[in-house]
Amino acid sequence: MLDERKLAVLRAIVQDYVGTEEPVGSKALVERHSLGVSPATVRNDMAALEEDGYIAQPHTSAGRVPTDKGYRLFVDRLAEVKPLSQPERRAIHQFLDAAVDLDDVVSRTVRLLATLTRQVAVVQYPSLTRSTVRHIELLQLAPARLMLVLITDTGRVEQRLIDCPAPVGEMVVADLRARLNAKVGGQRFAQVPRLVLDLPEAFERDDRPIVTTVLATLFETLAEQTEERVMLGGTANLTRFAHDFPRTIAPVLEALEEQVVLLRLLGETGDSEVSVRIGHENAYEGLNSTSVVSVGYGSGDESVAKLGVVGPTRMDYPGTMGAVRAVARYVGQILAAS
Repeated sequence: MLDERKLAVLRAIVQDYVGTEEPVGSKALVERHSLGVSPATVRNDMAALEEDGYIAQPHTSAGRVPTDKGYRLFVDRLAEVKPLSQPERRAIHQFLDAAVDLDDVVSRTVRLLATLTRQVAVVQYPSLTRSTVRHIELLQLAPARLMLVLITDTGRVEQRLIDCPAPVGEMVVADLRARLNAKVGGQRFAQVPRLVLDLPEAFERDDRPIVTTVLATLFETLAEQTEERVMLGGTANLTRFAHDFPRTIAPVLEALEEQVVLLRLLGETGDSEVSVRIGHENAYEGLNSTSVVSVGYGSGDESVAKLGVVGPTRMDYPGTMGAVRAVARYVGQILAAS
């Protein structure tokens, strides 16, 4: 474990390297920071940091740059993340509050994160598996055709057409709609099947095949995995950091094109605490030169999805972590109010 003086030197190196994009020398540290020690002591501390693997010298006679290990210690020992200013908070609230539906919320969140952090933003759609049923609507489109509309607490709307085995009376449709909402309204998706299994018995024998058909469609809707998708934005921001990636940026771009990779990255995120994975901590090789900052968001105490940003390891971690956390909170508030 580093003592406080060496940790202060490491913090100064990270801050200068992130800000200047240039390897940091001992002379620059002494001039820019009030470290309270002599230049010789700073040089000795830098030598110790390099020997322990926290910083490295990219070229002979050049200054030092942080390594993945150095960034990790810097993040782990952060006293606090950088809070957003009041104008930034007001702008976020106004921008997200103007969203008209869930797709618009996700789209606006992606654009907002990419703008605030100047990184690549990744936002997962709320997962149906973590959602609760707000309302089920049954609409009669034809004598033997219905539309099932499933509305979740996170604002997702799923629609399915149902071809019934026989014409359906309006009274049966109304009765089935009322009984479904009475049983499953406010319930988690996983609980729905057992709550409605005996529903056909409440109807006349001739109507039970229709009820069974509707329930089968409802169960299929609950079971589908199409909800596991993400929206990506701000990829062009990576071009500002082209020299931060060894040889080529291509592996990073290829990784970002894979939905499975992005879902796996976000899936490793905790619900409430901001997660930071640096460099080789990312399991996917194409992202070994990046850092991923992410957190869960939701309409209540438990998150229903994750969001975050991907950028080079030379990142403003306090500012990025603060922005990601703030946006997640605002999105959660919007979902709770929708």
